[in-house]
Amino acid sequence: MTDFSAPLRLRLDKDALLANWRWLNARSGAAACGAAIKADGYGLGSAEVMRLLIRAGCRDFFVSNWAEVTPLESLINDGISLSVLHGARDEDMAVALASRARPVLCTEGQVARWKAARGGACDVMIDTGMNRLGLDWRGDVPAQVEGLELATLLSHLASADEDTPLSKSQLERFTALRGEVKARRYSLSNSAGICLGPAYAFDMTRPGIALYGGIPRKEAVGHIRQVVFPEAQILQRRRVPAGDTIGYNATHLATTDMEIAVLNLGYADGYLRGFSGRGSMAVEGAHLPVVGRVSMDLTAVNVSQLPDVAEGDWLTVDYDLVEAAAVSGLSQYELLTGLGARFDRIWQ
Repeated sequence: MTDFSAPLRLRLDKDALLANWRWLNARSGAAACGAAIKADGYGLGSAEVMRLLIRAGCRDFFVSNWAEVTPLESLINDGISLSVLHGARDEDMAVALASRARPVLCTEGQVARWKAARGGACDVMIDTGMNRLGLDWRGDVPAQVEGLELATLLSHLASADEDTPLSKSQLERFTALRGEVKARRYSLSNSAGICLGPAYAFDMTRPGIALYGGIPRKEAVGHIRQVVFPEAQILQRRRVPAGDTIGYNATHLATTDMEIAVLNLGYADGYLRGFSGRGSMAVEGAHLPVVGRVSMDLTAVNVSQLPDVAEGDWLTVDYDLVEAAAVSGLSQYELLTGLGARFDRIWQ
């Protein structure tokens, strides 16, 4: 049997991931710094991200649903916690009761279901103004959670990446609840919340996007490093005569003779059509513009100025998250979590 490699790969910088967590941990002050590893570790691979962060000292992890727990169950031990943010549906109860992971109960129905099953330690999400998941902060929360073995009381900031009065309102509401609801720990801050300062940290922070190279607020600029470097292999180099067009719907017209490289990369891999005519690839210090429309599996770039670039060579996608978001119109979150399964993921 011969080794096989895909024509797409993600170069993943282990040192950058760990440096990002250490900076976020320092910004969290006395609070423990956890890690959101939902969506398969924001596209990097949740199991390997969890292993690396455990070695760095992280002890608290968060996924969205119970299907995401399965590859991580063996990593949970007495010192490591894994919480499931979407709680426990009726369909989840058998798995949830048998798992070492904890549900983050977020509806009155989930709380009642967990109590009726005599479930063990759990977390509870309180909605303090986002109107997404969670028990309403205006309700009788102490009565609702009475009888639970409450490990962590959580809420989630809606607009911490902006300067808005809502963050302060949510802080005040959650602070009031801390005085009314007894839990072992309290947690409010995501990546952007960590940047807002120590008042938002409570006992535990839950960074996500900043771990993986995203910049949640200006305070993180210069501290958070890029982690993910997508690379694509050239399938063909070809000459395009002046007057010909490139790609679907002929959106790029060659005004002079030009040379293009066709890459094994497209919107099925998360390189979406917003990069058409706007994105670029890098090699040997040069940045090669995308020409024509990104298709499902293929993207073309202009290599006219680089005569030595050839079939089989690898190009690095320009994928600084802030810059790529501005170019494509996608959020930093979409850029990461959309990277598809056809990439080989290679930690360096």
